[in-house]
Amino acid sequence: MSIAGLLPEIATDLDVSAGTAGQLITAFAFTFAFGAPVMAVLLDPLPRRRVLLAGLVVFAAANLAAAFAPSFGVLLGLRIAAGLAAAAVSATAFATAGQGAPAGKQGGYLATVTAGLTVALFTGVPLGAWVGGLFGWRSTFVLITIVATLAYATLAVALPRLPGNPGGTLGARLRPLRNPKVLRLVVAVFLSGSGGLMFYSYLAPILGHVHGDTTPLPAVLLLVGVVGVPSTFLGGWLADRVGGRPSRLAVTGGHALALALVAMLVIIEVPLPVFLVGVALWSVFAWALNPPLQASIIEAAPDSAMAAVSLNISGLYLGAAVAGALGGLLVDTVGAMWIPPIAAALLVLAWLSAGFPHRADASSRR
Repeated sequence: MSIAGLLPEIATDLDVSAGTAGQLITAFAFTFAFGAPVMAVLLDPLPRRRVLLAGLVVFAAANLAAAFAPSFGVLLGLRIAAGLAAAAVSATAFATAGQGAPAGKQGGYLATVTAGLTVALFTGVPLGAWVGGLFGWRSTFVLITIVATLAYATLAVALPRLPGNPGGTLGARLRPLRNPKVLRLVVAVFLSGSGGLMFYSYLAPILGHVHGDTTPLPAVLLLVGVVGVPSTFLGGWLADRVGGRPSRLAVTGGHALALALVAMLVIIEVPLPVFLVGVALWSVFAWALNPPLQASIIEAAPDSAMAAVSLNISGLYLGAAVAGALGGLLVDTVGAMWIPPIAAALLVLAWLSAGFPHRADASSRR
């Protein structure tokens, strides 16, 4: 997602359409989606610290190479490599947070991890768009490499040695694949990612439709980050306070309503300040969403947390892949104004999928 603000520049420089450039997001997301459960199964027995540090090394190397990619095909391949590394890092980080949380505090712990990733994403995206505007899109990949290197240095010093889970059998690690509650939550995450991230990934052409140009894009992306970071803690607080089902329904429903409002604002082409109010409201629900869904999925499969969380991450990034592909198709055919209403419809389906009850919901209410 870090290149969402750079798609027009990449498309021009590499001589592809804006929709084709958007497939760089799709490639990263598909790799992340399908790599997360595979990495979770393969890496679960290994020490968590080793997995996190090795994943950051590969991620940094892939992004550094991307800064010098001579063609769209090479850049696409490097995005795939970066997605695989990111899948290993994220699955390990979320599973460790969820399993290590005290009873009744999983939402807050998961919100902390989500907030850390959100800070990196939503300070990096507008900063990357600004740096890319000054020095070219390739400089943004250098910036990502620097950030990943700093993260490696910090974790190498501060992260304790955390054991893996060598005792689990392959069948036990794959058990969430046979759990219908887990799978319904994954579907909800997938639909949420498809809708919410399609809107976010194509904010540039949507802003161009509303405002006439994309000059304010870095400020809009920064607004999303400023609102989104504290909203992750709101989602964690809700999960701990009222339990999995009420919190995920409230946040998913709010996400759908916020996107419907943004769709209306885009269609009637409101002034930019009014559009920004809609974007800020959407940001609240979009980034409050992850902790309740993550907590719910761990509640549904407490004995296979890393595999369950990896499926959740897989659903999110498979949704991001669909978002990139479908959003690119819409931009190149009917226009960017149709992205918000279609995204809102996908969130309504996510709300329906997330609505099932299970026994852990009742016991988890505080």
